[in-house]
Amino acid sequence: MKGADHSILPNNPGRLLVVIRTGILQYRLCRSMYLLLIAVQLIACSSPGDNKTVSQPTKTDSTIQPLVLPEPTTIAPAETDRIRKICQAFYDTILLPKGFNGGILVAKGGNIIFEQYHGNTHIPGNIPITDTTPLHIASVSKTFTAAAVLQLWQQHKLNIDDELSKYFPNFNYPGVTIRSLLNHRSGLPNYIYFMEDLGWDVNQHLSNADMISWLIRNKAYIRNIAPPNTKFTYCNTNYALLAILIEVISGEPYRTYMRRHIFEPIGMQHSFVYQPGDSATIVPSYDWKGRHMPINYLDDVYGDKNIYSTVRDLMQWDRALSSGRLLNENTLRQAYAPYSNERPGIKNYGLGWRMNIFPNGKKIIYHNGWWHGNNAVLIRLLDEDATIIVTGNKFTRAVYAARQLANAFGDYNIPEEEEDTESGKPGSDSLRLPAKTDSLLLRKKPMSKKDSLMQRMFKDQHKADDLKRAQKL
Repeated sequence: MKGADHSILPNNPGRLLVVIRTGILQYRLCRSMYLLLIAVQLIACSSPGDNKTVSQPTKTDSTIQPLVLPEPTTIAPAETDRIRKICQAFYDTILLPKGFNGGILVAKGGNIIFEQYHGNTHIPGNIPITDTTPLHIASVSKTFTAAAVLQLWQQHKLNIDDELSKYFPNFNYPGVTIRSLLNHRSGLPNYIYFMEDLGWDVNQHLSNADMISWLIRNKAYIRNIAPPNTKFTYCNTNYALLAILIEVISGEPYRTYMRRHIFEPIGMQHSFVYQPGDSATIVPSYDWKGRHMPINYLDDVYGDKNIYSTVRDLMQWDRALSSGRLLNENTLRQAYAPYSNERPGIKNYGLGWRMNIFPNGKKIIYHNGWWHGNNAVLIRLLDEDATIIVTGNKFTRAVYAARQLANAFGDYNIPEEEEDTESGKPGSDSLRLPAKTDSLLLRKKPMSKKDSLMQRMFKDQHKADDLKRAQKL
C-alpha cells in the first residue's frame, strides 16, 4: 500500500524545505533549524527532531524561561524516618529479590525521603545506573503528551472537545474528539496490532505518519473499531495521534516541543524523546533473565512512549504539576477527573493519567509503563503531596508493586486484586513485605493468557510465533 509522498529538499545547513504532496493539496513549510511537515488531504505527518546525541543532555536554550517551583515543605524527622524504613523494606524484600535494575525515589513535599539505584546500564557491564542515567519510561510518556495538549488548550490554540477531523480533514473516524483520545474512549484500534494484521513489513520501521496514513486508507479492513465515547479501551494509537496534533498546532516537532516547553522550563536536565538513529546511544533494555531486548519496527512511533528520563527528573515533573504553574487548577481538575464509569470499581482514567478512587474518598493518580524490558511507574498522592517513582531497564513486575507504598502516606488500603501491570492484567509474582511494615502486602495471582505468552516469549525472544499470538489477544 502506497504511503504519503514526502519530498525533502536540503537548501543549506540551517534551513530545509520540505514539500509534502498528498492528493491535490500541497503544503510547503520552511522552518529555521528544524522542519515540521503536515499533510492535510491524505493526512501524514513527520518530525525530524533535534539531531542531538540522546545520551547527552540538550544544551539549554537561552530563550526559555525557567518555571520557578515551590520550595520543599518541612517534614518531621520522625515521619521521614518512618517512611524511609517502609521504603527500605520494600526495596530489600520486593524489588531487589526480583532482579531489579534501575532507580527508585520516594518524596514528600519536594523532599527526597528514599532514593536508591541498583545495577548497570548494560548487562553484563560495569557502568552503574545513577541519578543521571535516563531510562525509557514507556507509557509514563503519555502523561507528557497529555500535558502538552492541555498546554495548547490553555493557550486557546485548540479545543479538546473538537473532533480530530477539524485539524485533519481527511480523518475518517467521525466523533473522535481530542478529549476521547486523551481518555482512551475514542474507539480506535491499537496500531501495535492492526499494522501487522494489515500486512505491514515488520522489517521496515513504522512512523507516526505511516500509522495515520494506514489508519485512514484501510478503515474498511481494520477490526475492533468501536463507536466513540462508549467504553474505555487503552490504546496507543490515541497518543501517537496526539503527538502529531501537537506538531501541527505548535509548529514544532514533538521532540522539540517537549524540550522547550516542558523539560527545560522545569529543570528536567536528563530527559529527552528518542528519535530514529539513537539506538546506539540509549540505555538498552533486558528481559527478566537479563537477555537483551532489541528494538523493533514499532520503536520509532512516539507520543505513546519513547521518552527517556530519570527518577529525579520525574520528581521535577511531579513538582511542576503540583505547583499549578505549568497547568492551571481548572486544567488539572479535568485531567484528574474519571471519565470511564461503566463498570464499578476503583480503577479509572483521566486525561493522560490512570487513577484509583477509593470509597473513603482517597485518590491515587499514577501511570505505569512497559516497553520491551523497560518498565516504570509514577505514582502521585495529591492529598499528601507525595510521589513514588520507579524506573528500570530489566523487566520485573515488582516495579508495579510500588503502588503499595501509598499506604505509608495515608489510608489507601489498596486491595491486592487491584494491583495491575501496564497491560491491565494481573501480575504473577508473589510480592510480600514483612507484616511489621504497615502490612504492605501483595499476593500471588493467576497469570493471564497474554502474560503467560509474554513470559514464554521472554524465555526465548526468538520465538516469533509466540509473540504474534500474544499481540493478537
